[in-house]
Amino acid sequence: MQINPKIHTEAQIKNEQDANQARISQIEEFINDVLKEDLRQLEKCIGQFNEEIMEYVQLKNTLQTFDSHLTDGYKTQVNIGSNVFMQARVRKMDSILVNVGKNVYLEMSIPEAERFSDTRVKILTKQSDVLREESVKKRAQIKMALIAISERAKLIQQDENK
Repeated sequence: MQINPKIHTEAQIKNEQDANQARISQIEEFINDVLKEDLRQLEKCIGQFNEEIMEYVQLKNTLQTFDSHLTDGYKTQVNIGSNVFMQARVRKMDSILVNVGKNVYLEMSIPEAERFSDTRVKILTKQSDVLREESVKKRAQIKMALIAISERAKLIQQDENK
């Protein structure tokens, strides 16, 4: 019994095309399920770091305003509970309470609070930069996976044209 070489070759080509198509599907699933989800999580974390950085920058700006323009104190309204507000006057501006994390407050002078704010901004910026680097790597992985899909699609098309 003889096997027709042309039929055998066509069967092999069909199997290779099916294997390439299956591999393309796997890569697409990996991109959508893993890489893009990782990228979303990184972007979310970067956003949280940016929000926290902005809070510390705003704290520093407020402290500078207090120090330069409101040396005699200021008037404000304070929420005393259930959205009921009461007028208050702050006369003594030599120290403030600063949330240093985990809802722990420390009493600091205005220059100490400004230095604390600067330090936190530097730390958070470095942490955010690390996450940005990871984000760039994830984007590169997605791009490489898309290139791999494109190359496999070209192989399938070349095999079909034979």
